[in-house]
Amino acid sequence: MPGLHSAALGVWVSAGGRDERAEQNGIAHFLEHMAFKGTARRSAVEIAEAIEDVGGFINAYTSRDVTAYYVRVLQADVGLAFDVISDIVLNPVFDAREIEIERGVILQEIGQALDTPDDVIFDWLQEAAYPDQAIGRTILGPAERVSGFSRSDLSGFVSEHYAPDRMIVSAAGAVDHDSIVRMAETAFGHLAPRQSVSRDPARWQGAEARHLKSLEQAHFALALEGPGYRSDDFYAAQIFANALGGGMSSRLFQKIREERGLCYTIFAQSGFHDDTGMLTVYAGTGAEDIVDLANLTVDEIRRAADGLSAPEIARAKAQLRAGLLMGLESPSNQTERLARTLAIWGRVPDAAEVADRIAAVTATQIRDHAERLLLDARPALALYGPVATAPAREALAERLAA
Repeated sequence: MPGLHSAALGVWVSAGGRDERAEQNGIAHFLEHMAFKGTARRSAVEIAEAIEDVGGFINAYTSRDVTAYYVRVLQADVGLAFDVISDIVLNPVFDAREIEIERGVILQEIGQALDTPDDVIFDWLQEAAYPDQAIGRTILGPAERVSGFSRSDLSGFVSEHYAPDRMIVSAAGAVDHDSIVRMAETAFGHLAPRQSVSRDPARWQGAEARHLKSLEQAHFALALEGPGYRSDDFYAAQIFANALGGGMSSRLFQKIREERGLCYTIFAQSGFHDDTGMLTVYAGTGAEDIVDLANLTVDEIRRAADGLSAPEIARAKAQLRAGLLMGLESPSNQTERLARTLAIWGRVPDAAEVADRIAAVTATQIRDHAERLLLDARPALALYGPVATAPAREALAERLAA
């Protein structure tokens, strides 16, 4: 990225929550934490100091599909950053004392998530959509599982899933491609190809999770199964979700917040995996308004599926295109995009190609996608707070089909 003086780089490993067996639930996230707790060459504090001494930033995250380790530094420190990132991925020592310390940290993180209604509700929604499956389980894992993980559990997950065919090195900003390739060859070239464990396919079922609690807000989350990354509906799904609830001009925001004043926060978003996807709507409201909010939300989804106007479609396309182009100005976003698209499609489409594909989506394609969303709809529903009077999932499903 010419003109920049900083760079972002990292390693994306196609091993996340979806790759855990039931007894391993939470271990991918635990492993991500342990990467920063010491390697064969560096202690935990030396890892942090190596990057922060040069003014850099290092972090990681775990999703259901991937675990990513990444760093942001100035141009002169790219070599150092690559050395640190490759070291924490390849050489973690899983020191027994550090495991116990980090176990406590993660248990606190789990407790914090459970105390955050508009966070935990999405875990419950995911489980309601995909019950008794790896893709439906929480990324953090239950406290009782995390409390029992051992060093052998961590090293066993690495052996099962950290194979070279599941690793992507990605970099953007003030970097030289050939130099990055040489660094990758030096750091990772010794890894032997091996067969990694395959994932179970997702099976959408749809269920209800209702948790009563005395809170100020009634939290409402509804989901319908959408397409996966490789579907022909990929862009149509994003356009539909944006028009439905992607901004202040969207149908849900205008109807439910601006016209009716039933909530402060409401949005819709599309999420994707290899073999499945999800249209999610979230809102928070008062106990006295939960019935109206739930019913109006379903009504607006159905109305939007009947057909979006040309201005709505144009606005949603503009949002997608602008988000893409604005993201390309950030080396961190670029690095994420390179890794993600390479993992999904085996190549990196340029911005012009993506913009053209967004522009080419027709109103008919969007309507067809929406009809498929509602065809035999089996919504997943999660409710939290003073939600005793909220409509049941079956009632909302009937309303969707009406």
